[in-house]
Amino acid sequence: MRERDIETYLRDKVRKAGGKAYKFESPGNDGVPDRLVIFPVNRIYFVELKAPGKKPRPLQIKQMNDISSFGCSVRVIDSKEGVDDFIKEVGEAK
Repeated sequence: MRERDIETYLRDKVRKAGGKAYKFESPGNDGVPDRLVIFPVNRIYFVELKAPGKKPRPLQIKQMNDISSFGCSVRVIDSKEGVDDFIKEVGEAK
């Protein structure tokens, strides 16, 4: 399975749960997470997607740590099961 397949699955599952999964790009800031996932009532998550078993690169880890230091939630997901777990954890749209 490719990272792109997991990203499409995340986008679809978030939409079905009542949220949005924006493609996140920040010119000049390499290594930022792939998606900005937003659910109603101020529930915001940065999500880095990886192919199964792959790990974030050092620059990605640095960016995730920087984002986390501001109190933001950052997740790494590498499978469709991981997407399902994420959706269960953050809950349906309220």
